[in-house]
Amino acid sequence: MSLPDGFIEDLRTRLSLAQVVGRKVIWEAKKTNTGKGDYWAPCPFHTEKTASFHVDDRKGFYYCFGCHAKGDAINFVRETENVGFMEAIKILAAEAGMPVPESDPHAAARAEKRTELVDVMQAAVQYYLIQLKTAPAQAARDYLKKRGLTEATQATFEIGFAPDHRTGLFDALIAKGFKQDQIIEAGLCALPDRGGKPYDRFRDRIIFPIRDQRGRAIAFGGRAMAADARAKYLNSPETPLFDKGRNLYNLGPAREAAGKVNGLIVAEGYMDVIALHQAGFKHAVAPLGTAITENQLQLMWRVNHEPTITLDGDTAGMRAALRLIDIVLPLLEPGKSLRFSLLPEGLDPDDLINTSGAQAMQTVLDNAKPMVALLWRRETEDKVFDSPERRAALDKSLKSALAKIKDPSIYAHYNDAIRQLRKTLFAPKRSQQKWTPFNKRGPQPALAGTKSSLLARQSTGPEAEARVRESAILLGCLNHPQIAGKFEDDLDRLHFICPDLREICHSLLSHLAATLSQTQDMQQQHLRELVHTSIGYDAHDKLNSIGQVRDNPYLHPNAAPELADQAIKTDIARQQAILAIMEETREAEQENQGSADEGMTWRLGQAAEAKRLADTGGITDEDQSDNEGALSRNLQALIDRKIWKKDKK
Repeated sequence: MSLPDGFIEDLRTRLSLAQVVGRKVIWEAKKTNTGKGDYWAPCPFHTEKTASFHVDDRKGFYYCFGCHAKGDAINFVRETENVGFMEAIKILAAEAGMPVPESDPHAAARAEKRTELVDVMQAAVQYYLIQLKTAPAQAARDYLKKRGLTEATQATFEIGFAPDHRTGLFDALIAKGFKQDQIIEAGLCALPDRGGKPYDRFRDRIIFPIRDQRGRAIAFGGRAMAADARAKYLNSPETPLFDKGRNLYNLGPAREAAGKVNGLIVAEGYMDVIALHQAGFKHAVAPLGTAITENQLQLMWRVNHEPTITLDGDTAGMRAALRLIDIVLPLLEPGKSLRFSLLPEGLDPDDLINTSGAQAMQTVLDNAKPMVALLWRRETEDKVFDSPERRAALDKSLKSALAKIKDPSIYAHYNDAIRQLRKTLFAPKRSQQKWTPFNKRGPQPALAGTKSSLLARQSTGPEAEARVRESAILLGCLNHPQIAGKFEDDLDRLHFICPDLREICHSLLSHLAATLSQTQDMQQQHLRELVHTSIGYDAHDKLNSIGQVRDNPYLHPNAAPELADQAIKTDIARQQAILAIMEETREAEQENQGSADEGMTWRLGQAAEAKRLADTGGITDEDQSDNEGALSRNLQALIDRKIWKKDKK
């Protein structure tokens, strides 16, 4: 059976050899360096006590220094599973989540043709190298010197020159015995629309050979010397050898270097990569004139689990990075992401290195930001959120972006980070620090002017009352995830007085989206397990330990959804009202020494009204003790006595 072009190469790209081999061996911890893709183990092919079996996960090859067994993932599966080539392909394809395509009877012929095209391309590399040394290339040599490229660097990257001659390359390749069809199929020349002799695609351009992972020349990039050229940079067209969305410039050498520094830099173009390499950053690659594709991301992640995308300090560079976010989000896995470094405005890596040196570039890389920071910037930059509608629009766009994340754990952490950023953005501007009734160590110390107040004298009361109310909210949400999803935004904004219950709420919100993706009959158990794993104990048991909460029929798992919905809604409203009362009471007592203020009277009245509505608006037992009664009476007494007025003497 013959497979279509590129399938095996794509399969190798998607697989981790270390993962395939890891099913059969136990890695030697002292010798293995997972960060560099360097794995060692006792050989599975012969009996030994020492770890002489080496896996280079970045290159995708293994070798035993004892028995000299060697190969790639396909060889390993064939030898260890005792299966043929196609059976090994099917095993690996299943592991990589790739369907095995139908048989292609012409694949062998095409493979032979690709080998011939590689020979044509290598002959073209040599032609362009020679042309760079000729008199017509003087301007090109001057340009490279001006850009600071040494002769050694030019030799490393095999930089050449295409003279301004319509058929210079074509004539040279024909003279070497290559056929016209081969030269055209390799993308080096093209036929005129009106017929006639093929013409060279690259003319009067500095030439950059593009090689695949195996080091074979598969395409060229050309930088125009003429200022009025239609395209400053020109790449080879798509050919049997070259798919620009499945290759990266300098991938082979960068893969070698990345293992030594445990990093990968992704720059915008050829000159950036070459300048980085010359400055000591040899672990740099670049996409080939297009936005980064999913296949290119997989190539990067085979080299390093967290490549750094360097953004040119201009609008176009930022736009490209922001578009990349939506491609990356669905592909994220634990430990596999991107970081982003933003260069000074108007500079690319080449400019920065030439003007400020390698250390300036290193500083930019050291300050790279995680992708969640770029996502937040995309959704909030240059926008004003001064109305409920605009804030709701932000929430909608953020939820839409996060919904692209498939991994539940990563979704939870992204959701967590976005919540924190959102809270910071919408934090009350009334004071430098948002006031909360209690800190993690218990009640906050009373202020000097409030030591004799009812709240201060009964400082333990409100927290005990809040524990019942907050536990009821959380138990209802744990037992009814669908209803929790409905009140997600309210829960996110709601302050929990009790630190341990605040932690449960935080965990519940982080795992809610993953829970709601389950079938409805599994949601309650799934949410309980996720929260348990997150906080280290069973929150359900903790919340049920309070009899008043446990005995509330509206919070039970089998309660009618409409009744559970109303009960949770009521307790959330009561929590909001109580916190508002405590806030306004505190401020009124702080301003006890001030003069009369009609605004203060209005604020206290509004808080009292909120409390009244919360007390009467839901499902409550009229005989149930009024836990908030003391707070209501204290507030009313303040209003009646007008304590904020300064006595006249």
